[in-house]
Formats: sequence, structure tokens, C-alpha cells
Amino acid sequence: MTTHYDRTTQAEDARPSEDGGPPPPTTTPTTPTPGPSRRSRLRGLWRGRAEDPRWARPALLVLLAATALLYLRDLSASGYANSFYSAAAQAGGESWKAFFFGSLDAAGAITVDKPPAALWPMALAVRIFGLSSWSILVPEVLMGVATVAVVYAAVRRRFGPAAGLIAGAVLALTPVAALMFRFNNPDALLALLMSAACYLVVRALEDGRTKWLVWAGVAIGFAFLAKTLQAFLILPALALVYGVCAPVRLKKRLGQLALATVAIVVSGGWWVAIVELWPASSRPYIGGSQNNSFLELTFGYNGLGRLNGEETGSVGGGGGGGGMGGGGGQWGETGWDRMFNSEIGGQISWLLPAALVLLVAGLIATRRGGRTDTARASLLVWGGSLLMTMAVFSYMAGIFHQYYTVALAPYLAAVVGMGTVTLWERRERIRASLALAAAGTATAAWGYVLLNRMPDYLPWLKWLVLVGGLAAALGLVFAGRLGRRTALAVAGLGVVASLAAPTAYTLSTVREGHSGSIVTAGPSGASMMGGPGGGGGGRGGGPAGGGFPGGGNAPGQGQGQGQTQPRGQGQGQGGPGAGGFPGGTPGQNGQTLPNGQTGEAGRTGPGGGMGGLLNGAQVDAEARQLLEADADRYTWVAAAIGSQNAASHQLSTGDPVMAIGGFNGTDPSPTLAQFKEYVADGEIHYFISGGGTGGMGGASGTSSQISSWVEANFTEVTAGSATLYDLTQPTG
Repeated sequence: MTTHYDRTTQAEDARPSEDGGPPPPTTTPTTPTPGPSRRSRLRGLWRGRAEDPRWARPALLVLLAATALLYLRDLSASGYANSFYSAAAQAGGESWKAFFFGSLDAAGAITVDKPPAALWPMALAVRIFGLSSWSILVPEVLMGVATVAVVYAAVRRRFGPAAGLIAGAVLALTPVAALMFRFNNPDALLALLMSAACYLVVRALEDGRTKWLVWAGVAIGFAFLAKTLQAFLILPALALVYGVCAPVRLKKRLGQLALATVAIVVSGGWWVAIVELWPASSRPYIGGSQNNSFLELTFGYNGLGRLNGEETGSVGGGGGGGGMGGGGGQWGETGWDRMFNSEIGGQISWLLPAALVLLVAGLIATRRGGRTDTARASLLVWGGSLLMTMAVFSYMAGIFHQYYTVALAPYLAAVVGMGTVTLWERRERIRASLALAAAGTATAAWGYVLLNRMPDYLPWLKWLVLVGGLAAALGLVFAGRLGRRTALAVAGLGVVASLAAPTAYTLSTVREGHSGSIVTAGPSGASMMGGPGGGGGGRGGGPAGGGFPGGGNAPGQGQGQGQTQPRGQGQGQGGPGAGGFPGGTPGQNGQTLPNGQTGEAGRTGPGGGMGGLLNGAQVDAEARQLLEADADRYTWVAAAIGSQNAASHQLSTGDPVMAIGGFNGTDPSPTLAQFKEYVADGEIHYFISGGGTGGMGGASGTSSQISSWVEANFTEVTAGSATLYDLTQPTG
């Protein structure tokens, strides 16, 4: 019978003496041996561990190098990607105070609507290398490569290098992973830390050592500082698996879990405590909150509001009914099939059916192991994390975007790697070979379905996936009776057929630049727009029946199609009179390029897409020159409604721009009285017209009050396509 891969070895000189005590001391004098030479160390790095096959370490290094090259390909095509976070990284690169709080501008007016941990690597790169697309995005690529390495290491420990390589390749070639490990949202750091937490729990399950569980708590706590409560989605699964399967007494298990909880609180809570105790008057306003409180942001807008759709200060939430076992709301259809629908399926679900089959089959195959069986425990750690996260994503009624699903990619990849090798080792048994064949059949059929949703995209590929996958599945039924070479050939065909479709989508993803707040992987049009209204598929839109509140289309959408267009090809209409948000623009991508360059997207005017809410804006040279004039005399060269609008002008000029109302333009910061005081003290030079959601807060909203007061009392200035108001030139 074939056994699982086991890395445990024991040196001869570590054996105890016959009476059970420590080994007897040696009396033979020893001569100190010199340490390994540099050449030996390099040879050891290439060859890897002694218990591994000779091909294992070279294959890993090739996988990591290929992942890095793939993700680095034409990286600067995305410009500053999400200008919201790029501006915060720029601010952190200039001011340590802005760095610590995650302020959008170096002068410290307001923070981003997340904790700052994901900004810190980018801000350090900006401080060291200067502001550029590469200094913003290369840290994300490195996180992606590190996540692949962590998943490999976790899977390899119990299931061998082949399983680790399968898991790493699946992760690297998942379309949404290729998207987000080249983008500057917090999800890249979150995925890395969640993978590290699972790895550390697996280590703790092997020997019951407390330190591994405590370090897992530290990883989860730090992940909280990247994306708040999403870091806790897998906690129930990890705690339950360790509490049941750890190889120590129950009392010790409970004590270890308590220590890990303390580690989570300390590693994630130190920053929260400092922010909450810091005088509010001397720190930036907490963006996304309505009471200038990070705790309110955590449990409201970024917490329970994401689950029930009642995010205070948001542009709208979920709700509504209908739809295949779930509800349909402004953020897309909810229900058990959400991860497979037309908006999400092409991002993450290519191997999801296979992962579910392999998880169940793997648990059945390891059922005879004892309570502490590490193979079964590893499957439960990664599989439980996959199921918990998938369940929450499927039914959350609040803000949900397709790229959130990158959180599933490491868990899915690990389950596929572990399950495949577990069943392959037992392929002589008919149930194991049938389970492998079922996973292959599910992958082939589902790949065909997903590719068929884009009939004009590589029309031959769906047939290759279907025929190749079914042929491999048929061969896997008889894998235990085939010769070694034939069986390996069948397995190789199955791997190629399974990865062909997601690889194609991944290559399409890295060939294009991505910018703005809502981005999707795959070829253009592969996923429907995931903003308010839920996108295409004939589902309803915002309150007025269009794609977004007010009835307008999202930037980059075709008329009524609800799909993301290639850069510069959108045709949706916004702006007053067009059913969009105030300051809406002609559906362009709204990308802000380094050093004020203009790109394929063309100009979008001062507001950017959707009034500057979702995408950054191209800043005309005339406007940039106007803002840069006498910039040193002011704390903020300008103020603009909405963080994306402010961020675009800040990135263009390199000078602080105040974001009125935060990301949505609905935060009560600054108040009208505070803004008047800033103007009276000469701290702000210009007010940039348009941008944000403007009146989403109602006629009495802070942003609307400030805009109305400025327009009534200060001189209007036109610079290119931008309209500004000189706050040093009152009309009265």
C-alpha cells in the first residue's frame, strides 16, 4: 500500500540510551568543522531538502520565478491602479504621521476607509524609490509570489512536493489572483497573511507546539489591520480543527487557543488602541465612519453592514428578493450559486467543483486515521477555510466586488493539491480512481460552461478543455491498472486540460492594465460590472432602474450592457442631465498615469468615472499648472469632493489635496464650519468642482453644503476641462 509523504527523520546520534534517558556523551574529541562554503549553500538551495526528490527544489524555484515574471509583465500598464490607495501610499512616503494613520494626504485630513497595513509596504517603497507605478505595484507582486511559496510549503509538509507544486500552480494561474497580485487593493496582503495563518496552524497540528498557534494568531491579527473583519472569517474553522485534532491534551488545547486569541488581540489591537486614544483633533478623520471612530468603521461600514447591506455612508446596499435560492440586490445576486454566476464564475470558480469533490473524497480516504491524523487535519484546515469564506461571500448582502474572491484562491489551490495527491496514491482502489475521474469531469464540464459564456473568446478552447478533460477522466478510472508511464501521461493530460482555461483568462488579465475601484479578471466583458445594480444578466439596477443610482451607467459600461469595456471604449453616459452622478463622464476608464501623462483612456474631466467615485480622473496640464503655482504657501493646494477625485489631483501635482466627505463624499468631514475656518486661515487654495456622490447625503449633506457655499462666494476659474474656485478670491 502506498503511504503518504512524510518528512520526519531522526538522526542516529539523537537516539536515547537503553534506559530511556538522554544519549550518553561522547568522549571522542571533535574538531570544529568549517561552515558550508558559498558554493555549497547555493547547491543546497537548488537541491532542497534531503528527503525530497532531486526535481522538487528546481521545480519550486521555476514555479516561483515563472509566477514573478508573469505578474511583472507590463506592470506599469495599470498606472497607479487604484488611485485611492496610491495617493495614500504617496502621502505615507512623505509623512510618517500619514504613514501610521493611513491618511489619504500628507497633511492628514482624512484616512482611507481601511486600516493602513496594506499601505505600509507601498509607502515604504515610495519613500525609498520614489513615486511610480512600479514602486506602488511591485510590492503586490512580491506578496503574490510569497503566497504561492507559503501554499506550496504548507501542502508539501504532509503531501509531498508534487502536491505542493500543483497547489502553487493552481494559485498562480487563478485569474483573480493574477489580477489582485498586480493591483494595489488590500486583498493581496490579506491573502498572504491568511495563507500564512493556515500554514502555521498546520505546523501546530503536527507537534502541538504553542508557538506555531501563537504565530498564527499574530498573522490573523495583522491581517485585521489590512482588511478588518474579513480576516476573522476563517477563525471558526481553524479553532475547531485545532481544538479537535491537535496532538495534546484537551486542557492544553484550550489554553493554546486562548493564547492565540490574545495574540490576535495584541497584534491587531495595538494600532486600534492608539488611534482610539489619540486626540481626534490632532489626527486625520477616520474615513468611512460617521463618528470619526475606527471601531464604528470596523463594525459598521466594514463589518456588519457588509453582511446585511446596511452600510452607513455607502452608495447603497443589498436587499431585495428572488434569484436561485438567494436574494438579488444592488450588489449582485446572493445565494448558494453566487460563486458560479456570470459575474463571479470566471474570476475564481474554474476548479471550485473539483475542489469540493476532492475535499469530500480526501476526507473519506483519510477517515480511518486517528484523531490527530495530520493529513485529515490539513484537509480540514484549508477546506474549512474555503467553505467558511465561500458561504459568507455567497450570502452577504452588502458591498461585494468580484475581486474579493481572491481570498478563496489559496484555500482552493491547497485543497486541489492535497486532494489530488491523496487520491492518486490510492488510485488502485476503485473509489479513489472514480473520485479523481469525477473531479476531472466536473472541471472539464464547468470549464466548457464558463468559456461558452464568452463564445467569441478563443472558441476552440472550450472544446479542447471538454474533450481533453473527459478523455483524461476516462483514463483516470483505470489509473490503478495502467503502467506507470501511461498513468502519468493520463494525469498530465488531466492537469493540462484543467488549467488550460484559467491560464487563458490569466494571460488575458496580465495583458491589460487595470485601474479604478472595481476591476475584474479575464478578457474584456468576461464579468459583469459588480457595482450597484448588480450588473448584467437582465437584473435590475439602482433606484431608478439603471445601472447606478439615478439611472445612469457605470463608467466604462456600454449602453445598457452592464459590462466592463477595454480602456477607452466605454460608452455609458453620466453627468447632470444624463442620469448619472454629478460630474459624471463619458464612460472612460479614468486612469491617472504617472507624472501626469495621458493614456488610452483619454480625458475624463475633473470628476473621473461616476463623478469621481469609482475611478480616478485625468488631470489636464492647465489644471495641474494652476494647482502647482504657489503650492508651498498652502497646507492643501485644493479640496475636492470624493477621495478618488482628490487622489487623482494629488498624484498629478505631488501636493496634498483634501478629500471632502471621504471615498463616497458622504463622510461628515470636514464640516462646513471647519471648512470655512480652513479657508479663512488660508490653508486651501482651490476647490475643484464636481466629483464624489455629491448629494447622496441629501441636500443637507456636508459635501453639498460646502459645494454650495463655495460656488456662491468664490471666483470660478477654468483650466482646460476643469472648473475650480479660487478660495483666496471671494466674489463679495
